[in-house]
Amino acid sequence: MNTPSVGRQPRGRGHSEGHGHDLAGLLAQVALGDHAAFEAVYDQLAGPVYGVARKVLRDPAQSEEVAQEVLLEVWRTASRFDPARGSAAAWVMTIAHRRAVDRVRAENAATAREQKLAPDSSSASEDVFELVDKSLDRQRVRRCLGGLSRIQAESIKLAYYGGYTYPEVAGVLGLPLGTVKTRIRDGLIRLRDCLEVAQ
Repeated sequence: MNTPSVGRQPRGRGHSEGHGHDLAGLLAQVALGDHAAFEAVYDQLAGPVYGVARKVLRDPAQSEEVAQEVLLEVWRTASRFDPARGSAAAWVMTIAHRRAVDRVRAENAATAREQKLAPDSSSASEDVFELVDKSLDRQRVRRCLGGLSRIQAESIKLAYYGGYTYPEVAGVLGLPLGTVKTRIRDGLIRLRDCLEVAQ
C-alpha cells in the first residue's frame, strides 16, 4: 500500500469539492487503501488538525510536522476507527491532540536533560524575567481582547490562536469573508492601541 502525499496545503474546510461523503464512510474507504478517500479526508481535516496542533505547540513549524504525522497515522490506522465510540472528526482530533501533547512532553524532557547537563545560574534570573514579562503580556492581551466586540475577538482567536485562514474563519462564523477581514483588521487596530496604552 502506497502512502499518499500529506505535505500539500489543504484546499478548504468542511465539504471538499464534489465529495458528499461523511467522514466515517471516507475513513472506511481509507482503511481499504483508497487514495481519493484519503484526499477527501485530508481536505476536510488538514486545517482543523493543524489548528489543534498549533493551539498546543504554538510553533508553526512543529505544528506542521505534527499535522503531517497525524494525517499519516490516519492513513495507516483508519481501520481502527470505530464509529460506535465517536465521530470520525473527534477520533482524528484526539490523535492530533495526543501527538501535539507528546511533542510538548518530548521537548520538555529534552530541555530538562539539557539543563541538568549544563546548569547556568546566571541565565536563571534572565529566564525568570522573561517568564514574568511573557505572563504580563498574556494578561494584557487577554484584557484587551475582552474589550473587543464578540465577533472581533472570536475572529482574532480563530485566526491567530486557532490557525484558521480568513476564509475558514468566515465559514466557521457564518459571515462574509469581507466582514471577517474588516472585523479582524479593526480588532487588531484596537488591540494595538490597547496594548500601547497598557505599557
